[in-house]
Amino acid sequence: MKKIEHIGIAVSNLQTAGEIYQKLLNTTVYKTEEVLSEGVKTAFLMNGPNKIELLEATNPDSPIAKFIAKKGEGIHHIAFDVSDIRAEMSRLKTEGFVLLNDEPKPGADNKLVCFVHPKSANGVLIELCQEVK
Repeated sequence: MKKIEHIGIAVSNLQTAGEIYQKLLNTTVYKTEEVLSEGVKTAFLMNGPNKIELLEATNPDSPIAKFIAKKGEGIHHIAFDVSDIRAEMSRLKTEGFVLLNDEPKPGADNKLVCFVHPKSANGVLIELCQEVK
């Protein structure tokens, strides 16, 4: 793992949260997109070298909707940049981590992604991200 790629924050309203974080971080939302496979709309902000991803559910069965129903709005995951997602997935499996998907899947911001189950990482959902070239 090379670095923290972003911190994902689950929100009920992307527009309202975007306005709050733009004021808080004194920056602007530079990109929004919908990830149909995850049932989510995302907005990205930069603060220096740090990236924040706001996530709003687009349907009541999405992982973000379920997260907010159970825990409320807040930090959803920490994402790490990896150079070879398949190799990192294999390494983590060997180390005993439980992955939420067997193959990387398309994610937001032109990334292949895979999630590590929170029970494997002291209650924190971990996302692996590899940029698609």
